Amino acid sequence: MLFLAEMEVRLPPDMPAEHADELKAREREYSQAAQRDGRWPHLWRVAGRYANVSVLDVGSIDELHELLSGLPLFPYLDIRVTPLARHPNAIDRGESDV
Repeated sequence: MLFLAEMEVRLPPDMPAEHADELKAREREYSQAAQRDGRWPHLWRVAGRYANVSVLDVGSIDELHELLSGLPLFPYLDIRVTPLARHPNAIDRGESDV
């Protein structure tokens, strides 16, 4: 199942820089592991904002929730999720569902 996830990061302005840096390092490790195992095939920065647009490929909505809620920055994320389906006019480029 494919999902589009739009995430905006909202760290508190008074968060100590050391804590923010530690969270971001853990976030990098977590998200890169999900990219390597195929659950996070696309991760794109939104220019000009502390935000990203991602395509996630998971087996269920519960797995999606587990993946997103496991993000170290989860308490500071504003996340909007949209289920995706292949468009009938899309050219087949040999990709599974992405």
